[in-house]
Amino acid sequence: MADHDRIEGAAKNIGGKVKEGVGKVTGDEKLKAEGRAEQVEGKVQNTVGGIKDAINDKH
Repeated sequence: MADHDRIEGAAKNIGGKVKEGVGKVTGDEKLKAEGRAEQVEGKVQNTVGGIKDAINDKH
């Protein structure tokens, strides 16, 4: 079963991509930056979840 962090991280990454895309279309630089930041946060959270899964699999 996937770790909660991985699921939530993937959702943040996708949400960030959408937000960045809307920012590009509307010309809203702040929205684009927020979207990029959410993507980074989601990728980090997904990585943490992967590490947790790897640790749990070893036990």
